[in-house]
Amino acid sequence: MEKVSFTQMKNGTKEDYEFLKEHEIDHTRHTAKRLLKALVDLDESLSGYQVTRLGHSLQSATRAWRDGADIDWVASALLHDIGDIYAPYNHDEYAAAILKPFVREQCSWVVQTHGDFQMLYYGHHLKGFDQHKRERHRDHPYFEDNAEFCERWDQASFDPDYENLPLEFFSPILEEVFSRKAYDPDTIRAGHREPLANPEIAATR
Repeated sequence: MEKVSFTQMKNGTKEDYEFLKEHEIDHTRHTAKRLLKALVDLDESLSGYQVTRLGHSLQSATRAWRDGADIDWVASALLHDIGDIYAPYNHDEYAAAILKPFVREQCSWVVQTHGDFQMLYYGHHLKGFDQHKRERHRDHPYFEDNAEFCERWDQASFDPDYENLPLEFFSPILEEVFSRKAYDPDTIRAGHREPLANPEIAATR
């Protein structure tokens, strides 16, 4: 079978849906490669900074790697702005939706809400923006993790003189993360927190 028989889903057969299931399983195996391509496309996104959006993403992930962060954090730092092209008004939620089935809850929540936390750095300069929008999340258990994510890796990663690791360096990390079983409780680890920085691991990198 190369294509299903139906033109309306309600008319599909058992064979059609078994075929689609196997086809979709194979498709998901290549998610990391598609994300790497999408990262390259970030260079067509918003300009005006001293680095491209791809450069910012690489710099964020490189800082995370050099801080000794685990791969959930590194993948999240790399992909946190991947929605900039297609979802400019909710890019953080877009990125989090991609990551959510495959990384720790702590990381996907931070990515999902980092836009609110970033306003601390610029909201007071622009009319109609709430510099302290992050405060609506004050009681969340991952609040401090997001504050640290933004301070260490996001807001600091617009430096054209910083030596980023290349995109190819992060390819095995994305392959590992996106080859995981989706929504596996052992991966999501709801309520669990891991530090953003690990000096002992950082010393080996």
